[in-house]
This record gives sequence, C-alpha cells and structure tokens, in this order.
Amino acid sequence: MLTTLLLFFYCYFRCMKNEISFPVFRKYKNQKSFFKIISQTEFEEIKLFGAKGELHSFSAKILPDRNYIYDMLYNYTDYWDESDENEFNLIKSKFVIQ
Repeated sequence: MLTTLLLFFYCYFRCMKNEISFPVFRKYKNQKSFFKIISQTEFEEIKLFGAKGELHSFSAKILPDRNYIYDMLYNYTDYWDESDENEFNLIKSKFVIQ
C-alpha cells in the first residue's frame, strides 16, 4: 500500500512539474481510437467500429488509470500519435451518433 501511494505521488508531482495546456489530443497508431485528454484525471475516447463510433468519457479513480493518462501525455510515441481538436471533432461528427 505504501509503495502504491509513493508511486502515485511521484507520478502526480512529475505531471504537475511538466505544465500542459489542456485539452490534449491523441490517437492510436491504427486510427481506431481518438482521445481528448481533458485533465490529468479525465479523458474522452471515440472508438471506431467500421462506419460507426462510440464516445466514452473516463474519470481516473485508481492508479493504473492515472498512469494510463500519464502515458498518453508524456510517453505516447510507442502507442499514440498526436492529433488535434479539428481531427477529433471531425471524427466525432462523422461517426458518433448523438
């Protein structure tokens, strides 16, 4: 438990030291999921399935979820590419049924 708590604070303060202007946009390299990172603990994901897409909102409540967001922000080059607001909104308008 103590190790987990220490890891959390290490990651949290490391994130706080590296100022980021939110939102930040990422996409999987296969372009099947697009992400809008709203804060250190929240993001939206558009998952594409053929000609349809689903929008999911996430709020990180446990350390693995916070680490996932941290990786999307700082260690993204292996799994994610940079995206932008225009691309995210275009995918959202074309594939997500409101």
